[in-house]
Amino acid sequence: MLTLLSSVRVSAQTEAAPRVKFTTSMGEFVVEVFPDKAPKTVANFLQYVQDKHYDGTIFHRVINNFMVQGGGYDTRYMEKTTRAPVRHEGREALEKGGPRNVVGTLAMARTNDPHSATSQFFINV
Repeated sequence: MLTLLSSVRVSAQTEAAPRVKFTTSMGEFVVEVFPDKAPKTVANFLQYVQDKHYDGTIFHRVINNFMVQGGGYDTRYMEKTTRAPVRHEGREALEKGGPRNVVGTLAMARTNDPHSATSQFFINV
């Protein structure tokens, strides 16, 4: 239950495969993103990081042994304003050797429309 209420504070390092550190009420973790595999998706995610969009957000969806989702709501469960969605790059990313949606990977959350990713992301657990 605490994970649902944890605030996210992120910072990014600039390098070939940028790393983003999440600081939550439950501790810290680092994710690595791959601009060579999904350039528009990574640029979108990193822009939200740079804009501090994720600071003070929560993990609003937690499904045991499946995933945790965040990036869209603040601690009052108010939806945050987002930019326009980015085009889905999944197929191209896989063709470039990018990871599949497996345990430990970060992916952008979408609606039924594959081109609907904005700020929300999930981590496969």
